[in-house]
Amino acid sequence: MLMVMILRFAPALVCLCWIAMAADSKILVHGHRGARAVMPENSLPAFEYAIQAGVDVLELDMAVTKDDVLVVSHDPEMNPAYCAGPANAKTKVIREMTLAELKQWDCGAKANPGFPKQKAIPGTRVPTLDEVFALAPRGKFDFNIETKIFPQRPSVTPTPERFAELVLAQIRKHKLERRVILQSFDFRTLRAMRNLAPEIRLSALLAFPQQDWIQSCKDSGATIVSPNVKLVTPEKVAAAHAAGLTVVPWTANEATEWKMLVAAQVDAIISDDPAALIAYLQHSR
Repeated sequence: MLMVMILRFAPALVCLCWIAMAADSKILVHGHRGARAVMPENSLPAFEYAIQAGVDVLELDMAVTKDDVLVVSHDPEMNPAYCAGPANAKTKVIREMTLAELKQWDCGAKANPGFPKQKAIPGTRVPTLDEVFALAPRGKFDFNIETKIFPQRPSVTPTPERFAELVLAQIRKHKLERRVILQSFDFRTLRAMRNLAPEIRLSALLAFPQQDWIQSCKDSGATIVSPNVKLVTPEKVAAAHAAGLTVVPWTANEATEWKMLVAAQVDAIISDDPAALIAYLQHSR
């Protein structure tokens, strides 16, 4: 009799279990360049803000100075739209500056005009990756770090192999092997890291519709695919999941985009306004 009852109600039990699992699933929030919508991008104030907001992952970009120090910057040159350098500055290219020279630039004196909510914080310096990794004890968040490397401009970065070596040295120094994702549009650094430390998670950044998600991960060794938000469809997400991949789109800042990504069942969302995204996800549960 007991077996008959179990068989009779098995479909309902399976359905209830699936609903419970779906309810428990969580879309992770990556703070893009910390929290670019409200703080100077890729800065310690932005990362501290994102940590307090409760992000799951700090997303950031890396460049390398003349003296081979990893620093956190999206552009290979200092951007005059929001960074002011000394009057005697000889170059804007980070790879042509020592760390000491780079630290003379103020990247918080002017708010980025593209983000009306962003707060100017005069005296904000470009942080080193070492300084950002030092924030790790403040929480259980991960780091999604991008190698900014350009095949068409080899003079503004080290080689892919050297770039990966420098990154790995900092990961090892802070014992963050389990908390770091290395991402890049240029798969050379991903393959270099896979050869050096296969335990480090890799993410393939994609910007164009013709790029095949699954093949890109095969080519780069990545287990995470990170497409532009405009490339995301439920079908592509489902196919990526079926191939064992994690899907982390960039960069979604509007509720309409967040709704679409939630419906597509992505695993995480990269956003310039992580606090607003966290509030949206909590409200929509």
